[in-house]
Amino acid sequence: MAEMEEKDRKSSEEFTDESEEEDSEEEPKLKYERLSNGVTEILQSDAASCMTVHDKFLALGTHFGKVFLLDVQGNVTQKFEISSVKINQISLDESGENVGICSEDGKVQVFGLYTREGFHENFDCPIKVVALHPQFSRSNYKQFVTGGNKLLLYDKNWLNRWKTTILHEGEGTISNVQWRANLIAWANNVGVKIYDISTKQRITNVLRDNVSLRPDMYPCSLCWKDDTTLIVGWGTSIKICVVKERNPTEMRDLPSRYVEIVSAFETEFFISGLAPLADQLVALFFVKENADQMDEDFLARPRLDIIQPLPEGCEEISSDALTVRNYQANECRDYRLEHSEGESLFYIISPKDIVVAKERDQDDHIDWLLEKKKYEEALMAAEISFKNIKRHDVQKIGMAYINHLVETGDYDAAARKCQKVLGKNMELWENEVYRFKTIGQLKAISQYLPRGDLRLRPAIYEMILHEFLKTDYEGFATLIREWPGELYNNMAVVQAVNDHLKRDPTNSTLLTTLAELYTYDQRYDRALEIYLRLRHKDVYQLIHKHDLFSSIEDKIVLLMDFDKEKAVDMLLDNEDKISTDRVVEELAERPELLHVYLHKLFKRDHHKGQRYHEQQIGLYAEYDRPNLLPFLRDSTHCPLEKALEICQQRNFVEETVFLLSRMGNCRRALQMIMEELGDVDKAIEFAKEQDDAELWEDLISYSIDKPQGMEIPNLRDSLVKILQDYNLQILLREGCKKILVADSLSLLQKMHRTQMKGVRVDEENICESCHAAILPTDMAKPFSVVVFHCRHMFHKECLPSTGTIPSLQFCNICSAKKRGPGCGILEMKK
Repeated sequence: MAEMEEKDRKSSEEFTDESEEEDSEEEPKLKYERLSNGVTEILQSDAASCMTVHDKFLALGTHFGKVFLLDVQGNVTQKFEISSVKINQISLDESGENVGICSEDGKVQVFGLYTREGFHENFDCPIKVVALHPQFSRSNYKQFVTGGNKLLLYDKNWLNRWKTTILHEGEGTISNVQWRANLIAWANNVGVKIYDISTKQRITNVLRDNVSLRPDMYPCSLCWKDDTTLIVGWGTSIKICVVKERNPTEMRDLPSRYVEIVSAFETEFFISGLAPLADQLVALFFVKENADQMDEDFLARPRLDIIQPLPEGCEEISSDALTVRNYQANECRDYRLEHSEGESLFYIISPKDIVVAKERDQDDHIDWLLEKKKYEEALMAAEISFKNIKRHDVQKIGMAYINHLVETGDYDAAARKCQKVLGKNMELWENEVYRFKTIGQLKAISQYLPRGDLRLRPAIYEMILHEFLKTDYEGFATLIREWPGELYNNMAVVQAVNDHLKRDPTNSTLLTTLAELYTYDQRYDRALEIYLRLRHKDVYQLIHKHDLFSSIEDKIVLLMDFDKEKAVDMLLDNEDKISTDRVVEELAERPELLHVYLHKLFKRDHHKGQRYHEQQIGLYAEYDRPNLLPFLRDSTHCPLEKALEICQQRNFVEETVFLLSRMGNCRRALQMIMEELGDVDKAIEFAKEQDDAELWEDLISYSIDKPQGMEIPNLRDSLVKILQDYNLQILLREGCKKILVADSLSLLQKMHRTQMKGVRVDEENICESCHAAILPTDMAKPFSVVVFHCRHMFHKECLPSTGTIPSLQFCNICSAKKRGPGCGILEMKK
């Protein structure tokens, strides 16, 4: 038995795809396995002749007249002794409860698998095929057909008797029958017919193409793709036929349905079986090839192809050559192809072997990728299908990938892949670290080690740090910067760095790294000392981050020597921690640095350092004369006498001129401009700024009294321009005065014309005093009304008597408003 199992295993490994061998990058579409267990034992002493597939089980017929019911693993569940000769056909209804069997000696049995009741008959000729109605289990569909030299329909009537109807005869042996819904398709020596059992009409006749092939040696293959699509394969020809409804207007004496061949094409090999696969076909081919230097043909391995039918031809999707047992002795008629529609399983039946083909799933795809060492694609595929994956563990695939990368010497890629593959598995991580240590590649994996929620033992990180410290100071420094200090024993690493510094005490990389280690350990004074010694840019960040201002009070000069701008900015930003007085005290012996500090302080606030403004005069004069004059202009706390003394001592003319003018000695300042600077333009500008007539006289007198031959450039043009500007100003004033007088007169005349216009008085107007209607009800009676130009109206008797002429009387209302425009009156009498 063990020997037989080993033989099966070897045979199973022989399943290959010749196209794959030629092009190893093309993945196969199907995978294969041999149906073993009980089937192996059966075929050792018998041979398979036919098989029918149901979703629940398999039914296998043999050459010695037996029928076996098998589970999908090939284990025998039931056995029937039907005949002593070959079983030709087994038919099952859709329920899987009824079976039809025919044999070479003419026996036909149709019975229930659980009752054994049914039809049992012996005929005087071989019965090649039998087919049950798909709904045979239902009482009104108790029908089946048999085929020998004629096609017979058996129908059970109400008397529980079988009625026989000849559907066809006279064209040779019926070699194949397939029943789908109401359609029965069968093949004989002439061609393929289809019979509509609902209308009791034969609706087509598809003729056999290659009549030179013996139909008993190269039988017809039939399969229904759906209720109306029949696939016909015969010899090397495949036709796809679709049953369609005929237009009622075209019927006349024709059947109500007809068949259209939607695709027809030739194949390279002989067809042994067909099955549908979505919109494609699975075809089993019998291969007969010519051997080199031989006259006779030899039989090659059968092929299972996936074909894409096209309107005018087909396209081969895949092709696999199968090494079935005893294939060298088989003929085309010895092979059959059966399929299970529910699971896309395809069974290749031969006398001594049954092979199951199935579509490759994601696991198979990953297996193939691993076999081809396409690890990246395999890992991606495994991650995508992680929830549904059955055999493959993503981590296992990833480890295979890492091993492959290490073997090929791509250590960085292998280390990088560890992050993705090892995840949070600490044991795997540590194993990989030790492996990389063994191969001398700790540096490669160092940058990918976990440093977040998952952390390895400190010894692992320390081992890598010591490795870098021995060979690569820069790499060591990088790890110290990138790794959190809590990953390792900080004191142990500090000690190791100090040991190396004993041999190389001035190494800036080691010193900087040591300062960082001290910072992690909160020994900030030690770190600050190293940073200042190295003049390291991080010194300011360290001071700010850890508030080390109390530690730098005696190191201000060092900080200023390192970077004046940053140091001053830091000191000014933190005056509450280091006072200005303290800074000035520290910088007293370095006046050039003191000047930088006080200058920036003054720029920020002109009043904060006022007590040092007198001192700053000398500092500006000594170290920064360009900013002396702006300082003198902006400072309100600078002693002018002291400043004048310093500027005169240093012969700073511009600064002295400014101070003299600020102290009120403009004549002396003008004199210095003319005599010391010799700048007439500046003198004129100075005279303009001061707006003093005496200065202009001094400027002119000085110009007149200049020694002969001494010219003052542009003096005449400047004076002419001044006079022209003055005359223009006088003209503008006179013009504006004339315009103002003319406008006033015009407005006065307009007001007079307006007030002299008539005023409408009617019954709607009222007296502004008594508020009665201004006009009497009886207009025949005499009345007197006073109307002012402001449109206010009064009864004359309602106005107060002033003893003056009425025309000089004023409106009471408008008079209360400081005499508005109603100061004139109109009097109406009747």
